[in-house]
Parts: sequence; C-alpha cells; structure tokens
Amino acid sequence: MDNGTQGNVRPCSLDPMPFTYMLECADGSLYVGSTFDLERRLMQHSCGEGAAYTRNRLPVRLVWSHEQASIREAFFLEKQIQDWSRAKRLALIEGRYDDLPALARSRTPRRT
Repeated sequence: MDNGTQGNVRPCSLDPMPFTYMLECADGSLYVGSTFDLERRLMQHSCGEGAAYTRNRLPVRLVWSHEQASIREAFFLEKQIQDWSRAKRLALIEGRYDDLPALARSRTPRRT
C-alpha cells in the first residue's frame, strides 16, 4: 500500500504554514506580525487591508520572516520581537544573531 511517502520524506502539502514576519514601512519603522498564510498577509498589507499601523505607512516590504511549527509559536515570537529595541530587530534582520544577547533590554517594568 502506497501512503504517498518514501522513507522519511513528507508528502507535499498545500496547507499554509505559520510565520512570524517583519515589514519595513515607508517611514522606516518596523512592523512585526504573525500569520498562517504569509503571501496572503503580505498582499493584504500592500493593498492597505492589513493592520491600521501599516495602512498608514505604505508601501511596506518584507524584511524578515521565520516559519514556525504552530501559530501559537508564531504569535509568541511576534510578541517577543515587538518588545525588542530597533537595534535588536535590525540585528535579527541582518542575521547578526551573536549580537542579539548584548542588545537585550533590561527587564524593568513598563510605565502604564
């Protein structure tokens, strides 16, 4: 019986995978999001149908994305990166992973 796999190779899947992503907006700011369907979400942002933040800062371009195992993980990473400084986000975009620990903010409580 053929189940569509050969050895350890998974069959092709058309299901969208969850992603965490970063966009650079026209004003130079960085927007962080997560989605099940990256291509669709990028189109929404580009057409002004995405988040209100990006809608007012068009055009936007994808500068970083990372596929996740679950939408929960994608959302968790989104929230983590949103709390990072611009310098740390840029290090991630540029692939300077060794710089990330040094760029961590001190964990002082935020003002409300």
